[in-house]
Amino acid sequence: MTLSFDFYFSFRSPYSYLATPQVEELIARYDLAPRMRIVTPIAIRIPGFFKSVNPLWPPYLLRDTFRISQMHNIPYRWPRPDPIIMDIGSGEVAADQPYIHNVSRMGVAAEREGKGFAFARRASHAIWSGEVENWHEGDHLARAAADAGLNPEKIAATVRDEAGALAAEIDRNIADQKTAGHWGVPLFVFEHEPFFGQDRLDHLLWRMKQAGLKER
Repeated sequence: MTLSFDFYFSFRSPYSYLATPQVEELIARYDLAPRMRIVTPIAIRIPGFFKSVNPLWPPYLLRDTFRISQMHNIPYRWPRPDPIIMDIGSGEVAADQPYIHNVSRMGVAAEREGKGFAFARRASHAIWSGEVENWHEGDHLARAAADAGLNPEKIAATVRDEAGALAAEIDRNIADQKTAGHWGVPLFVFEHEPFFGQDRLDHLLWRMKQAGLKER
C-alpha cells in the first residue's frame, strides 16, 4: 500500500529545492508519494522577517546550502532573478510579487492534476540549478510543466482563470502548516507528525517504515 506524506514547499527556499532530488530518490525506491502543499516564502508569510533576522543567518544559509549541494552533487546557484522582489540591504519586500505568485499557483494547479511533485522538481531545478537565466520568462516554466506530464496551456489557463482559488489554497496550506507544528520549509508531515528540514528525511523514512512502508 502506498503511504503518503505532506510536503510543505516554497519555490524560494533553497532547502526545499535541495530536498527534491532526495525525495525523488525515495519515490523511486519506496512505495510512497508526497502531497505537495505549496506555501509562499517566509518573506511574505512573516512581514518584516528580513528586517529583524540575525545578520549571521544569511551568510550561514549560503554556506550551508552550497555545502549540501556539493555533498549530494546537486547543481545550485542563487536564482537569477530571485523569486522574491526585495531590497537585500534593507530587507524591504515589494508589495507586488509576480514571480513567486505565478510559479506557486502553477504548483498548486499541478498538484490538482496529480503531478505536483513532478512539477516542483522540474520548476525548482529551472529556478535554482544555475542552468537557466531568467527562469520566469519564455517557456522555461511551461517546459517544466510539460516535462512533468502536464498540459502547459491548461496549467496557464488555470493560473489565469482561478487565481483567487489557487491563492486561497495556498493560504490553507499555510494554516495547515502551522497546525502541523512548524512554520518552515521544507516540512514533511506524516500522520500528523512534522519533520522539518531536508536533513530529516531519514527520520521521516524511519517513521514510515514503522507504519509499513515497503520497497518497490
